[in-house]
Amino acid sequence: MKPLGGSARSRTAGGRRGATGAGGITLAVLLTAASLPMLVAQPRSAEAETTPGEKAPACAPWDRECRVNRYLDRVRDRPEKLDEFLRGMPKGGDLHNHLSGAVSTESLIRYAAEDGRCIEAETMQSSLAPCTTGQRPASDAVSDPEFRERVLEAWSMAGFEPGGEESGHDHFFATFGKFWAATEGREGDMLAEVAGDLAEQNQFYLETLLSRQSEARGKLVERVGFDPSSERDFRRLRTTLLREGMAEVERAARRATDQDFARYRELLNCGTPSSRPGCDVEIRLNYQVARANSPASVFTQLLLGFELAQSDPRFVGVNMVQPEDHEISLRDYTLHMRMIDYLSRQYPGVSVTLHAGELVPGLVKPEELTYHIEQAVRIAGADRIGHGIDLVHEDGWQALADHMAARDIAVEVPLTSNCQILRVCGPEEHPLPEYMAHDVPFALATDDPGVSRSDITAQYRRAATDFGLNYSQLKASARTSLEQAFVQGESLWTEPGSDRMRSACASDTPGFGEPDATCAELLSNSPKARLQWRQEVAFQAFETYYAYK
Repeated sequence: MKPLGGSARSRTAGGRRGATGAGGITLAVLLTAASLPMLVAQPRSAEAETTPGEKAPACAPWDRECRVNRYLDRVRDRPEKLDEFLRGMPKGGDLHNHLSGAVSTESLIRYAAEDGRCIEAETMQSSLAPCTTGQRPASDAVSDPEFRERVLEAWSMAGFEPGGEESGHDHFFATFGKFWAATEGREGDMLAEVAGDLAEQNQFYLETLLSRQSEARGKLVERVGFDPSSERDFRRLRTTLLREGMAEVERAARRATDQDFARYRELLNCGTPSSRPGCDVEIRLNYQVARANSPASVFTQLLLGFELAQSDPRFVGVNMVQPEDHEISLRDYTLHMRMIDYLSRQYPGVSVTLHAGELVPGLVKPEELTYHIEQAVRIAGADRIGHGIDLVHEDGWQALADHMAARDIAVEVPLTSNCQILRVCGPEEHPLPEYMAHDVPFALATDDPGVSRSDITAQYRRAATDFGLNYSQLKASARTSLEQAFVQGESLWTEPGSDRMRSACASDTPGFGEPDATCAELLSNSPKARLQWRQEVAFQAFETYYAYK
């Protein structure tokens, strides 16, 4: 397929991005290039020359990116070679990742068995012990192959065939309610697995979704009332929640997060001579808010998320989860956007990314397709949106796309889950070509790779085969994923769309020796710049290897 037009530019972090924070890999790690042959750096032409009659442009011998584009064109229809290429390609970070849906279903079954959970024999619904009539010990899913297969299919998209009585949308979202008990108390284990998966896929950053203290939050909600008729009620409710115990809920959330991070570091032997690759994946959290709940509950969750993002550098933003087409999600959509707008003004350093426009005709009434992205961007002030599938159905969608481009508001694009949930699979149905045509930055993402039985390489494969993206466009997506990350610190790049590094590092070339003192200082002070530098080191090695194959 001919590559899509438009570009996917790396962007300067905007909106409510945080200031420099602590944490990150050591300079010794980030300055070490991959063990691939390297050549002397040469300047790269802005555009490769085109020879009449050739499908691919002629490349100067030193123009490695051009030559890698040509290599991808040669292997695009050769699955094994394409998979090898894309698996080894540096792919930035995963910005749209639900922790419980990211871990493999096999691991969920193992957790449930080890923790003595139960599974309803007919519905495959998990629960805490003790098991009752009609339930089986989760350990049966380890010892009984037939039962195990049924659990795998109920807890993921394994074996699912579209067109039956149950839609992909319904099956996908139902999995979370079925395996929930398996995840209880296993957040640290899940972080370790997902970080390891990213390292294997040649990614460097994880921004995953996590909620905290659901029971304590619920008790707090019970003690307060809420009339959402005016912004004055937002102020009153926030004041009441802070007075009635939100601070203690937040402290408990931070303690639980301490335990989870300690557990994942222990499992990966981080900080020891036998540390595993997942230790070098930078992890940040977005607080997830369940939107299909009462207004008081949603506001309380949002407030906890904003409070955590202000006090704990591991939490960098908030997001809303659960089906966007749920009755309550639709009824209260504008109210939720107003809540976020209000809280963003109280906590101006907190970033926001929102599931918005994860809708298609037939799933909701036509009028519901006309405003979700618009309100997420213009009312809630989202720094990024996830999915954005209903773009062309939104009122004034072209102006909306131009607004997103002008404000560097990125769209997170999980192609596999878009296809499984909404049956939006190729460029004829998916708005990615429209986003690209309007120069909206995008970053390929996984969403729920455990449930989807997928990974980030599969997203890049779909982009290359179904959408015809070339290597430069895939590379731009990887760069965008780090530029748009909510990780703290200044960007390595000077401005949106630029491949020029900041003046501190302008005289340095990633992958060729240690940076000078001013560049080293920038990298030391900025976790974001360190990640970007590390990726550029990896690109140098990767492109040198594939440019001459």
